[in-house]
Amino acid sequence: MKKKKLDTPEEQKRPEVKKDEVEELHSRIDDLQKEKDEVFAKLQRVSADYDNLQKRTAKQIAESISYEKEKIIKTILPALDNFEHTLQRAHSAENVDALLKGIQIIYDQMLNILKSHNVEQIKALGEVFNPVLHEAIMQKTEPEQKENTVIEEFQKGYKLNGRVIRPSKVIVNKLTQEQPAKQEAEPPEQTIDEFETTDTE
Repeated sequence: MKKKKLDTPEEQKRPEVKKDEVEELHSRIDDLQKEKDEVFAKLQRVSADYDNLQKRTAKQIAESISYEKEKIIKTILPALDNFEHTLQRAHSAENVDALLKGIQIIYDQMLNILKSHNVEQIKALGEVFNPVLHEAIMQKTEPEQKENTVIEEFQKGYKLNGRVIRPSKVIVNKLTQEQPAKQEAEPPEQTIDEFETTDTE
């Protein structure tokens, strides 16, 4: 007759697992597996959507840049046409003044085009030197002008939407420090002898 095997202390402490509990655990595992698969599928869709968004955004940016370039070029073309006409008439111009007038018209037209694109010239001549707006290329001394004032403009500067895209290249007034006035030499002290007459009786 076989002896019944006694449970070890560990086996005695181990709680009995019911069949219903096992089935419930298996069901729970299946639910978690399905949930994981759904989350993974959503992640794949989100990743694919993000990739597509990046591609669309890059394409939209490129198209927008191309459109803005075309827009700017179209606004410049009329000024270029006028410049070409002025050059063609240069040889037959009656005088230099007529030629200069044509060039001035084209220059003003270009400025208006720049203004339409929010580009403005930086005021420099006669202004106090500002390192944010101006770039000093040299200094001169003009006694009748104020210290640190822009007295000449070598190259105009420009702003785009209020931001400096090119500072003005300028010449700044720098007054030399005056040498201290020399003290006048004091007259030599006169001695009593100088006041005495030389006539003696």
